[in-house]
Amino acid sequence: MSTQVLPPSAEAELSQPRPRTRETAMLVLQRGAEAGRRWPLDRSRPLTIGRSEECDVSLPDRQVSRYHARIAWQGEGYWVEDLGSKNGTHVNGQEVSEPTPLQDGDEIQIALRFKLAFVDAGATAPLTLNNDNQGLRLDKETRQVWINGILADPPLSLHQYRLLEALWDSGGSVVTREQIIQAVWPEASSEGVSEQAIDALVRRLRERIAEADDEFRYIITVRGHGFRLENR
Repeated sequence: MSTQVLPPSAEAELSQPRPRTRETAMLVLQRGAEAGRRWPLDRSRPLTIGRSEECDVSLPDRQVSRYHARIAWQGEGYWVEDLGSKNGTHVNGQEVSEPTPLQDGDEIQIALRFKLAFVDAGATAPLTLNNDNQGLRLDKETRQVWINGILADPPLSLHQYRLLEALWDSGGSVVTREQIIQAVWPEASSEGVSEQAIDALVRRLRERIAEADDEFRYIITVRGHGFRLENR
């Protein structure tokens, strides 16, 4: 039985300890103009998210507050904290009201337009990113609405569009029934619009959206408070 003899260069390579790959948690932009962009996280300093150019993750959109949210290492993991933003921060669809721990794969939503995936150290970053054609998109100048890249045709009625615009402008926060009345029926008093009329309008808008996408519930009922918009 012959013995294989390695060349000196190979022996030297095997004898050297392999360098350890530095594992770093990161954020990956899932939806937005720069989908796929990544930001590494550093345990020694927090990462800020907001509209300001001074933020580590700068998201230029009026629905995003100047200093919207912060991610920092605490104890044994990363936590996300809303910085008193106008339109809120959500993790996996739940609004963040206090510092919240992050788990690998969590989805952080900033207002309605931006979604960031949290990828923990040692995990594999997602290869497939959400398509910008997914979800709802509004053009306020033309009052056109797209669902998953499909133009709503025929167009939404005036009241349907006003309702959707009010939900959109809230950035994922709850819109009360009183606010809906002001947005949809500005000429009417709150006493002049019944809850049944509001519920019927919400139902019709849901039906119109479902014509293009019946697999996702965009308009969420928050019992005792009102409604909010959840986008893909």
